Order: sequence, then C-alpha cells, then structure tokens
Amino acid sequence: MGWLLISLHWYIVILLLGIVFLPLSQRIFGRFWDAGYAFAKVLAILFVSYTAFIFGTVRILSFTQTNIIIITGIFALINIVLFKRKKISPASHSLQTILIIILEELLFLASFLFWVYVRGHEPSIHSLEKFMDFGFINSILRSKYFPPADIWYAGKPINYYYFGHLIGALLIKLSGIKPSIGYNLILATIFGLGITEAFALIGSMINITLKKTHLVRTVILAALGSFILNLGGNLHTIYAFTTGYPADKPIPFWQILSGFNPDKYWYPNATRFIPYTIHEFPSYSYVVADLHGHVFDIPFVLLTLALLFLIYISFRANDSEPENHFRLKRSEGFLHSSRFALDSVGMTGNAIFLGFLTAIHYMTNAFDGPIYMLLTIIIFFLFFKFSKRFLALVAILAISFIVFSLPFSYHFEPFVSGIGVNCSPSFLTNIGKIGPFLFEKDKCQISPLWMLFVLWGFFWVSFTLFIATQYLKKQFNSAIMQQCNNFIFLLFSFSTFLIIIPEFFYIKDIYPLHFRANTMFKLGYQAFIMMSIASTYTLFQIKLLDKWKAWLLTLIFIFFLFFVAIYPTFSIPSYYGSLDQPVVLDGELWLKATYPQDYEIVNYLNHHVKGQPVILEAQGDSYTDYERISAFTGLPTVAGWWVHEWLWRGSADVVGNRIPDIVNIYESTDISLTKNLLQKYRVRYVIISLMEKQKYPHLDEAKFSKIGRLVFRSSDGSGAIYQINQ
Repeated sequence: MGWLLISLHWYIVILLLGIVFLPLSQRIFGRFWDAGYAFAKVLAILFVSYTAFIFGTVRILSFTQTNIIIITGIFALINIVLFKRKKISPASHSLQTILIIILEELLFLASFLFWVYVRGHEPSIHSLEKFMDFGFINSILRSKYFPPADIWYAGKPINYYYFGHLIGALLIKLSGIKPSIGYNLILATIFGLGITEAFALIGSMINITLKKTHLVRTVILAALGSFILNLGGNLHTIYAFTTGYPADKPIPFWQILSGFNPDKYWYPNATRFIPYTIHEFPSYSYVVADLHGHVFDIPFVLLTLALLFLIYISFRANDSEPENHFRLKRSEGFLHSSRFALDSVGMTGNAIFLGFLTAIHYMTNAFDGPIYMLLTIIIFFLFFKFSKRFLALVAILAISFIVFSLPFSYHFEPFVSGIGVNCSPSFLTNIGKIGPFLFEKDKCQISPLWMLFVLWGFFWVSFTLFIATQYLKKQFNSAIMQQCNNFIFLLFSFSTFLIIIPEFFYIKDIYPLHFRANTMFKLGYQAFIMMSIASTYTLFQIKLLDKWKAWLLTLIFIFFLFFVAIYPTFSIPSYYGSLDQPVVLDGELWLKATYPQDYEIVNYLNHHVKGQPVILEAQGDSYTDYERISAFTGLPTVAGWWVHEWLWRGSADVVGNRIPDIVNIYESTDISLTKNLLQKYRVRYVIISLMEKQKYPHLDEAKFSKIGRLVFRSSDGSGAIYQINQ
C-alpha cells in the first residue's frame, strides 16, 4: 500500500493549499452553495504558481521549494487578513453548506484516489507525447529562473505554452515527491479538481436558481454533470452495436447495425472520427494521460466559467440598459466586503481578474485565451450593448490580458502563420493572402452532417430539449432563473459557434492533410466542457415540467445520455486492463524493463548532474523512444523530436540543420571536427547506449576517451556517459 501513502502525502499538500486560500475563494464565490470551497484549491495552485513564475522570470526568486513555501506563506497572511475583514454570510455557516463542503472534499479525495488507482495499472511515461510533457516538467524542475530551457533544441528556451507544466513542476517541488511519480499524481489531481469544480458549479446553478431545491436531487444532478464533463464520451459508442468499420474509414452506423458487439469497438476512434481531424474530450485525455495544456487548463476553465456565471446572474433580467440607465444588483462575491460589485469599480475589478484568467489560459493552452476572451466580451456586450462602458471594459480586459501574459509572451514566438479559409474559391486562391487570411489551393474539407451529429448529437439534442422546456413550462420564471437560463442558452450557442468555425476557417500550422485538425480539436474541447454543464442544467429544467412532459423529455435525454455514459467502460479497460493488478505509480519503471542501461544513465544524471548542461543523445523522429534521456532528466540535447520542433519554431531546418552535426560527432574519425562540433553546441555529456549504436552504425566510441573521460558505464556494459573536457 505504498502507493496509497504517497498519494495521501500529495493530497495533504493540495488540501493545505486549499485551506490557505479559503477566504479568497469565499470572497469570490460566497454565493455558491459551498461558499466557494471547491475553487479554493484551484485559486491556490493558480496564484502560487503565477507568483513563482513572475519572480522567476524577473530573477527575484529562484524556483526552489523554500521560495515556493515563502510565497505560500505570504498568501496565507493575505488570506488571514481577508478572513478577519470578511463579514461572513450566515449562509456560509448553514448546515447545508457545511454538508456540501464535506461532500465535496470526500468527492475530491475519492476521485483523486480513483484515478491514482486507475493510472497505477499503467503508469508508464511512454508513448504518444508523454516524453514531451515529462521533459517540459523536468526542465522546469531544473530551472532556477524562467523561461525554461528547451530539452530538444539546446541553447534556446521552450517555445510552447508551458504554464501548466510549470504548475505540475511546482506541485512536485512543493511535495518533494519523485517526478516520475508526481507526473501521475498531477493527472489524478486535475481529474479530482475537474470532478469537484463541475459538481460545485452545476449544484450552485441549480441552488441559486431555485432556493427551495431538493438537496438530494441537486446532488445527483451535480454528480451527473460532473460525470458527463469528466468521463463522458459522445454518440460514437453507437458503433459498439455494429460490425465495426476499417480504421480511418467510417461507415454510417445505420448501415452496419448488428446488436451489441463490443469487441469491434475501439475507443480512440471517437476522437478521430471525421477524416483528418481531431475532436478529443476530457475523458479520453485522462485515459491516455498526456499532460498537455488542454488537460492542465481544465480546472482554470471551470474557474473562469464559474466567475462568468456569477457575473451574469448578478444582473437582474430587466437590468440590461446601457450606461447609467441600468439598475444594479449586488450579491456575495469578489471585490468589496461580502459583495460582488457591479458598479464601475466592481466591474473594473472583474474585467482585470478575467484578463488575468485569459492570460493564464493563453499561457497554458494558447487557443483557450482567445476563446474565453471572446465569451467574456459577448457577456459584456449583452449587458452594456455598444456603449462607452462596454468599450472601456473590453479595453481593460485586453490590457490586463497583455500585461499578465507579457512575462510569457515576451519570450514566446507564436507558431501560427495565419487564418486559413476552408474551401476558398479560385479567385481568392489566386490572391493567396489578405491580411491574416490565407487562401490556399487544395485545402477543402467539409464535415458530413451525420458525422457532426455522431460527435455532438447528445449536446444538440439537449440544446433542443432546453429550448423546449422554455416553451412548455407553465410557471413564471423568476428573474434569477431567467438569467441562469439565458446563461445556459449562451453556453449552448457559443459552443455550437465554436464547432462550426472549423468548417469555414482554420489556424494555419505545418500539417498538410490535417490542416484543420488542431483548430477543431482546441475549439471542440472547450465546446464539450461548456455543453456538458449546459446539458445537465437542461435535465434540471426538464424536471420542472408537468409530469408527462417531464417523463417524455427525460426519456429522450436518457436515451442519448446512455451512449455518452458508456464510453469509459470501453476506454479505461482498453488502456488499463481489468484493474486487478498491483498498483504502481512510478512512470519510469518501463524504462528499467525496456532499456535498463538507459534507466541507469538517467538515474546517474539525475543524482550527479546539477543545473542544465547540454547532453548529446541520438536524434530521432517524433513519437519514438528517441530523446528518452533528455525527457527523463530535463537536460537539453542538441536536437530532439523533429516534427515537434518544426511546429514550435516554424521550420524543418531548425532540427534538420543540426542532424549532420550530430552524425559527425558520433561517427566522424576526425578528432578536431568532433571537438569543434561539441564546442559549437556546448555539449558537456555524450550519451552512448544501444539506441545510439543502432542509429549510428559507424559510431566511434574510443575517440570520446581522448576528448573527455568516462564518468559512467551501465552494469551490462552497453551504456556509457562521457564528460567532455571544457
């Protein structure tokens, strides 16, 4: 049960962070049914990480465990002051609130341990893009200051949105847990936060909308919504009731229906259904366990949606006139003592905070910044129309975004080269480009409607049912319910807009056939999150109808929900097996079993080499086992995964030009040339192991004893590290 003790150690660190930030969370989300408890951990992780990032970027405080503890202590003092100055709402001391807080903490612990247990059946940091994510985390762990070094392009900083990886590194450093174990605990933490935040947001929506709600029913609905968002899939699981289809060649499901046939169902196809595109969702991300930016950003996205919801419902339904003609309603929340102010000062504070959050989204998963900035602007417009106040708030939002993201963007070169127009007519392709818009020949992909319905049908059916409830309800909606309904309508509409965008536009990157894949992926991911919340609220609205109407619409909802809900019953067993094996959390043990000499090399470098001197290992293609040493140590190598660096730096030559030099270092018999090339890239350690010998068949190992010294040899004699003379 060692895995359980390690997990509880990690959990206690997260719990203490949340307790420290409870006063701030209650100040913002005091109106929620848990008095903001579910968001305290997220706020803690966010503010401590961002502060460490800023201090590390301007080189005031190095990235050490001691300094992280000092930063946390400063925030603890701030929160103590907030606690003493706060006029506690009676609702925050109610029995129901206390019960919800206890339930949420148990829910977080249970979901965290559940995913630790699942992940413990295949903890390997191996396959897909885990090398990249783990390498980023290890590079940050070795960094004193920021930006961190690029592990696959020695001499340059990471040119990718790495703030989520910095958060992961901070939690590893704060807890003192081994990074290869921490990787899997980070994933379980994100899962636990996603579960509890969704639960808190959906439950609060229902609780605020109807003050006299049935507590058990609300808890069940909130839990269902949390499940849909974090574990649900899409209607693609209908193919489990067919004879299946060949890879990458989908057949309409109604042509091959055969009854339940689970052996023919392959869960990744639900994310690669429309040809040449990607349309992932959180459940798939948790299963395959790549710690990419879109996964790290899930807790922050839910934080932003909760804040936007609170702002939205704080306006009365009849308070939508612009400028000085609208009346204001105050409620529990952010800026003033026990107040979420919607006056000019309060909205300025809200706009600044939202600008901060959009900056966090941008630094964590670049697409998410513009997405939630646009959603915020739409909300501002709905209440202030095209007025001076609207323009002022948008300006404050934009300036805040720029200021808060500047420490990151100053060192970051975007790798987007324009906005492509899908299926451009010939007269536009002859022009080629107008401003940021690109008109490229042979770039035309249209998603068949039936495929879009397979992916998004559950949510669009829920949208239709939601609209139906607004017409079928007999009782008068209160002002607060009407505002909540309007917010849900906005989530559905905005999400549908995001889904439609890739049918007309795409963000230009390096991929020729999959030219709109990333656009569809990043926009659809956020649409899935928003519509999961909205769909659950729809079921709540259905329950307010007359009995027979409620039963009819509920049956329709449940029919489509069934296909969404069964997705994890395929994905989890497919990736992790029967879940009846001993739990192991160390993600580098696969290396010990597959490449034992490399495992020894990694351990030597991690225990004996400080800082980030440059190493040299065999260069290989993306998604292969090459660059395993740099990924597992955080030490930069001369050149790494080719396609990844091509994407990040805009040219295949950045790696391509270094490949001949790497070959010469390993294979050339010219000692002088070898020395010059090693000096060119400031290589301190040369790795020679089985992969180097396979990649470079004419490898001349003897020469490295003449220009350096052997500092390590693996127990089987096949792996070695040579330290180069300076």
